[in-house]
Amino acid sequence: MSEKTRYTDEELQEFKELILKKLDKAQKDYELLKANVMNSDGNDTADTSPTFKVLEEGASTLGKEEAGQLAQRQMKFIQHLQAALIRIENKTYGICRQTGKLIPKERLMAVPHATLSVEAKEAGRKR
Repeated sequence: MSEKTRYTDEELQEFKELILKKLDKAQKDYELLKANVMNSDGNDTADTSPTFKVLEEGASTLGKEEAGQLAQRQMKFIQHLQAALIRIENKTYGICRQTGKLIPKERLMAVPHATLSVEAKEAGRKR
């Protein structure tokens, strides 16, 4: 039996459905994080006593910074998922960019935006 060089159209469709679900959830999470950073729900420290106001503002600033970083990471994740959808359309999805071999289906189910096999990733760390 010869080694597969790419996933079948049916398999690609399965991956596409998985990625679309993850993309939808990721975009919802991003919107929540963005709202947290913008504080669009109106929760403020204006009605708290001066003693706690300083503490709450400090915690709020830290929370906003963390939410901002998480929002940036989430946007990057969304971009990776969108790039994976393009690879599906080009029928290059699931092919390791270093070895040219297929990335195992199990890895792609866990990390659908992966472009490296585990072996290639490990080899890259050893350098």
